[in-house]
Amino acid sequence: MSDSHDSSAGPRRRLRPIRLLTAAVFALAGLIFVTSFNTSKGTNIRTDASLLKLSDLIHERSQNNAELEKTTAAVRGQVDALAERDDGSTKAEDAKLAALRAASGTEEVSGKGLTVTLNDAPPNAVPRIPNVPDPQPNDLVIHQQDLQAVVNALWQGGATGIQIMDQRLISTSAVRCVGNTLILQGRVYSPPYKVSAVGDPGALRKALAASPALQNYQLYVTAYGLGWKVDEHKALTLPGYSGTVDLHYAKPVESATSSSTPTS
Repeated sequence: MSDSHDSSAGPRRRLRPIRLLTAAVFALAGLIFVTSFNTSKGTNIRTDASLLKLSDLIHERSQNNAELEKTTAAVRGQVDALAERDDGSTKAEDAKLAALRAASGTEEVSGKGLTVTLNDAPPNAVPRIPNVPDPQPNDLVIHQQDLQAVVNALWQGGATGIQIMDQRLISTSAVRCVGNTLILQGRVYSPPYKVSAVGDPGALRKALAASPALQNYQLYVTAYGLGWKVDEHKALTLPGYSGTVDLHYAKPVESATSSSTPTS
């Protein structure tokens, strides 16, 4: 009897850890389901819906900023007209103020010029010349430094005014790219990017050709088909900058302990 009892008890003891492991697996699965539900709050966390909502919000804010810039420009025009009506300044002072406005980019500028258009390469681009490696994703898109190189070259070439897309650049303008999306003065743009400049077309072209950064860019134009186009204009008008010109800067915060009298 004792042998038969031992033989029947043995298998039951060997199965017990398996049953415990199975129960643990089901418990862990239940914990994962509960955690996933609490995280998603009843939404499908495997979709791109949240990213799409963020993209919509960015474009909506960009449109709002554009409308606010138009309103700001209209109000600024009224303020300038009232200020000039009875400002009591001399002709020399008025001429100096006009020159400062022209240099600041807040006034319309016209003349000969050109427009540089940069665009991403086709997503399925392959090398267009021999002995060139297959492109990486970053080789096929416009980067921040590409736009900055164009702007810097145009200034170097004597441009009297520069505009990216539909916005005039001023001294505080910052060209920022996130991926292949341009963020300029609170508004968002996608390629192709157009950079327009008023100035002598010959001098501007010469400056573009002399830029080391753009010489490197041209290698990718030849190798992978990045977009590059330069159009000259006999007459080009760039509107004045219409956004805010207020400077925003950090201010030191005086700590509470700095003003207290030390005790001995």
